[in-house]
Amino acid sequence: MSEFITHEQIVNAADFVRGHISHRPTVGLILGSGLGALADAIETPEIVATADVPHWPVSTVQGHSGRLVSGSMGGQTALVLQGRTHFYEGYSMGHVTLPIRVMIELGIRTLIVTNAAGGLNPDYEPGDLMLIRDHINFPGMAGNNPLRGPNDENYGPRFPDMTAPYDPALRALAHRVAADDGFVLREGVYAYVGGPSFETPAELRFLQRIGADAVGMSTAPEVVVARHAGVRVLGISTIANLALPDPKAGVTQTHQEVLAMCARAVPRLVAVASGVVGRLAEAA
Repeated sequence: MSEFITHEQIVNAADFVRGHISHRPTVGLILGSGLGALADAIETPEIVATADVPHWPVSTVQGHSGRLVSGSMGGQTALVLQGRTHFYEGYSMGHVTLPIRVMIELGIRTLIVTNAAGGLNPDYEPGDLMLIRDHINFPGMAGNNPLRGPNDENYGPRFPDMTAPYDPALRALAHRVAADDGFVLREGVYAYVGGPSFETPAELRFLQRIGADAVGMSTAPEVVVARHAGVRVLGISTIANLALPDPKAGVTQTHQEVLAMCARAVPRLVAVASGVVGRLAEAA
């Protein structure tokens, strides 16, 4: 199997999805580990199993159910992906980001990406929501960029600008939505690492010193592909645990703890995501 995805494969997958939903979505949402319940906010849902979609990578990670849910959210037509795939699962970056290309082919122009992340900023607490202001894409900087290989001019230029990967107007709107609901959003820099092992204490100290506020194993490749095509992006990290360089003796990190904390954060995440979608006109 080639590491690169062709335009024909993207169109083939998009045609399959289009043939199984009646909605024509303009907003896309990607749900991270333990955040699948956000799809419950979709009204009049139509569901497609991603395992049935041609060329679609199958998620193997607990907390990623593998469904596309299409319907209404906040008065907009949305398409929600429950269950992303990750580079560490053995897929190429082209396959990891195929869902984004398919969403673009379906007409999505605004993308909300969510993830579970470890908090590096000492002011953060588990359960906080952090708007992503910028990211550090370690695999991409090392050569595993999702745009590596032939450039598809159907979507964007060979060398896309990444000055503002996360839309400032959408972030400002998200802050207003949260304030109206009575809580505060953090905002910071997300460090993307390959995983699947959690970071060593030395790696965590390094990430803190270069300005990262949170660390996780997804999102950045999806954002690069979305921005390549001119799609506006809002990124939200759920701080599932504190990624401490010097934890107390006996303290370890587990995926189950990440899922449990994310489940508790879902109501606020739903409030932000649905509120932003319903008020998109304010961020035009």
